Formats: sequence, structure tokens, C-alpha cells
Amino acid sequence: MTGAVVPPVHVSTTFARNIDYELRTEHGYGRDQNPTFKQPEAMIADLEGGAGALLFASGMAACTAPFQVLRQGAHVVVPESMYYGLLKWLRGFGADRGLSVTFVPTADLDALADAVRPGKTKLVWVESPCNPIWRVTDLTAAAEIAHACGARLAVDSTAATPVLTRPFEHGVDIVIHAATKYLNGHSDVMAGVVVTKVADEFWGRIREHRELTGPILGSFEAFLLTRGMRTLFLRVTAASQSAQLIAEHFDGHPVVSHVLYPGLPDHPDYAVAQRQMVGGFGGMLSIRLKGGPETSRRVAAACRLFKPATSLGGVESLIEHRGTVEGPESLTPKDLLRISVGIEDPGDLIVDLEEALKVV
Repeated sequence: MTGAVVPPVHVSTTFARNIDYELRTEHGYGRDQNPTFKQPEAMIADLEGGAGALLFASGMAACTAPFQVLRQGAHVVVPESMYYGLLKWLRGFGADRGLSVTFVPTADLDALADAVRPGKTKLVWVESPCNPIWRVTDLTAAAEIAHACGARLAVDSTAATPVLTRPFEHGVDIVIHAATKYLNGHSDVMAGVVVTKVADEFWGRIREHRELTGPILGSFEAFLLTRGMRTLFLRVTAASQSAQLIAEHFDGHPVVSHVLYPGLPDHPDYAVAQRQMVGGFGGMLSIRLKGGPETSRRVAAACRLFKPATSLGGVESLIEHRGTVEGPESLTPKDLLRISVGIEDPGDLIVDLEEALKVV
């Protein structure tokens, strides 16, 4: 209407009706119909090639939404290695909501096939690459397994982003992103998004769940998310290229026992990643140190360019001792450092980590 090249922020919580008390537009109440949501939702749906997208107030709100709309007694299959927040929710609240949950290494297709229950399994959830060990699940094969037993396949594609992987092209039914991470990319927004391949009854239940429970983000956060996505391809491409260089540099380093990155030829899922991830292998990697957990924490603290902090996908590089953050029940190796590569010069990042490793 104004010719502005930057989208506007709509802060109104309610919208006027005409003389016949009909809505003037599709917008009636801000909890589910805020115009500021429309552009980022349309952008994400288009990037993924989906029929629709719904924004949520956080990645956790988006991740739990598909589970919360399942019917009582539904069986679900999820990874044993996955984002720890969702893992804790499933362990703590899944049974309370009447869900039967089976944890398996979803990159192991035989284990995945053994875990599903024909007629009873309603949702198979995978995370690819999975946090924080970065295994890659063959989405095409997982979709065949899920569909053969009458289940939907959902994937948390936060680490891959639609820049590197478009899961619907591999048979996936639902895609989830912690939009706080790469989609926003500036560490200043909490947001999540659920995307569907088909606008079916299940999608309608997720939409109604959001409308009635209200887990929405604010107008300014939606605006910032749109702002962040305008540089999505530039950021993800740069981070992926730098992560590849860092992984290759530290592979075989005398104090590093393992470099976990799907772009390395000796990674167990390298062949799958080559088929499934186009243009790079992501900006996330983990390293395991020979000195154990205390040494790993000291290395993280010694970094100067890498910031010792939780989260991932921002323009700044982060390093985290994941075991400390997840707590004593975590299955993450205690010597593991999770690294989110930002857009700084990769040579500077390598020097920073080399200097930090001298404490070992």
C-alpha cells in the first residue's frame, strides 16, 4: 500500500467488522490471524514446497504440537538421540498424554522397521541431521517404513534447513523447524514452525491446537523472523562451507578423538548425506576430546571467538559442552563439544579453536 520495501509490523490484537458484522478481511483476532505472520508462514511453506505453515512461539511449541494432537493411545517412534528438550518432554509428558513412545536409533533403518507397529504407530519422528551427534536419517527409506504401517513421518529439519534439504521431496509428511536457529539466524527471536505437505485433517487439528491454546509469537518477533530469512541462503551457505573446512582441519588432530560431521567421508551416513543434502552438509559439527569432560569444558572456556553458549544457527559461532547443559541423564558423550559455525572468517575460527585446544 505504501511502496515500502520492508514488510510492516501489525500489532493489533483485533480487527474491525463491517456494518453487517462480517469480517472485512480474513483477519478477526490476533491469536491466530495476525497479518504479520502471513509473510513468514508463506515464505517457509514455499521454501519447503508445502501446503501450509504455522508459526509457534518457540521451537519446543512447534515440536510438541504434532504429538499433542494425536489421539489417546497412539504409538510413536522417535530417535534415541535427538534435541534434548523434546526428549525430556516425551519422557515426562508423553505417557501422561496417553502416548506409547519407542526410542530407536532412527538412522538404523532395520531398527526403525522393527520399532513400528502396523495399525498402531501414528507418527514416526526423525531428526536429520540429529542433535548433537549429527547422524543423518535416510528420509526416503524412513517414509516408506512409516507409510507401510499407516503412520506419518515428521522430521525436525532445523539443522539442514530448506537450503540443504527439502524433506517433502523425500516422502516426509510434516517438517518442523526451531525457527530460533537458522531461519532467524541472529539469536534475537524465539520461534518455531510446523509445515505440512498436505492440508488434511491432521493439519487441521494442529491449526486448531494453535488457535485454542495460543502458543503464538509476537508481531515484532514475526517481523524479525522475516528479516532474518532474507539472508537465509547466504548465511547457511557460508556456515556450511566453513564447517566443512573446520571439520577437515580437526579430523585426525592429536587431541581430538572424533569429529562428528556428515560432510566427512568416514562419517557413517556420508553416502546418505550426499544424496539428501544439496549444496553442503550444514553448519553444525561436534568434536570429542581425548581428555574427558573436564578438559572439554576447559577448551570451551578458553575460546575467544567461539562464544560458550547454548543454541545454534546464528551469525556468531558458538561452542557448548552439551553434556553439562543436558544434565546427568543425558546420553550425549561427556567429552563432546557441540559447535555452531557462524559467518566469521573460517581461518580465524580454526586458529581460535587451535589455541583453545592447547589447554589439553
